[in-house]
Amino acid sequence: MRMNKYIPILLLVCLVHPSIGWSQDRIPRRFTSRKGMKSFRSLPERRVGGDTIAVGTVLPATFKGGTPNRLIDSLQVLTPVLERLRLLKTGVSEDSLRVVHIGDSHVRGHIYPQTTAQKLIETFGPISYTDLGVNGATCLTFTHPQRIAAITALKPELLILSFGTNESHNRSYNANTHYQQMDELIGLLHDSLPGVPILLTTPPGSYDSFRRRRRRTYAINPRTQTAARMILKYAADHELAVWDLYNVVGGGQRACKNWAEARFMRPDHVHYVPEGYVLQGELLYEAIIKAYNDYVSD
Repeated sequence: MRMNKYIPILLLVCLVHPSIGWSQDRIPRRFTSRKGMKSFRSLPERRVGGDTIAVGTVLPATFKGGTPNRLIDSLQVLTPVLERLRLLKTGVSEDSLRVVHIGDSHVRGHIYPQTTAQKLIETFGPISYTDLGVNGATCLTFTHPQRIAAITALKPELLILSFGTNESHNRSYNANTHYQQMDELIGLLHDSLPGVPILLTTPPGSYDSFRRRRRRTYAINPRTQTAARMILKYAADHELAVWDLYNVVGGGQRACKNWAEARFMRPDHVHYVPEGYVLQGELLYEAIIKAYNDYVSD
């Protein structure tokens, strides 16, 4: 039948945007415009010192206690990606750099990854940046063979993995189990995409909710800090690059407070308003540019 040729396409669409029932990790509101943005702005880019690119993101005044915004990549795992960016910037290559960013609803909301994508495209030109987020996802969500096949079909040259929020929302969270789940997913990705650099990210931070005396109250989720540490440990143990968003925005003492005081968190205290996701995307872009600057300077 003539319809047979459309079946693979429909299957891929279903994999990328599955219909999932109840989960604490609801999809954030879609954001398509920066009109009306408040509290922060990006510094203008300019070329400095030959091939380097000046970049900086102004954080809200309420943000305190963060660490320097840099990728952790002591073994230079991302060198092939940075070289591809250099070739694009200098015009030596016009072939698109293919990036695939997978994760939970922070990714599925599109704002965060596509902010990074848009800024990379503005700076380097032809970049294909695909985000595959799933509502309520943990690492195990993407271990299904059909999901691995869908990622592999995109032929990424860089994989970005953003998990940790949902793992740490489980009050029975176990750090060793989390480590093993990361290992299962990344092992499958390595088998299907040998040699493809992987960049892990830590979660942005979230609150626990409790009902007391018929009122819902919130407290900083202490398990997020443990989850972030396990992601950092896994990256170090397995020679992967990592972007530690959690500590960049304040860590266990200040991350949640910084987001909340800037009014960048939604009422569920887990997800973010558009400005919050844009800031996350701009911070990821800034960290990538700093790594690029170090590479071209060397």
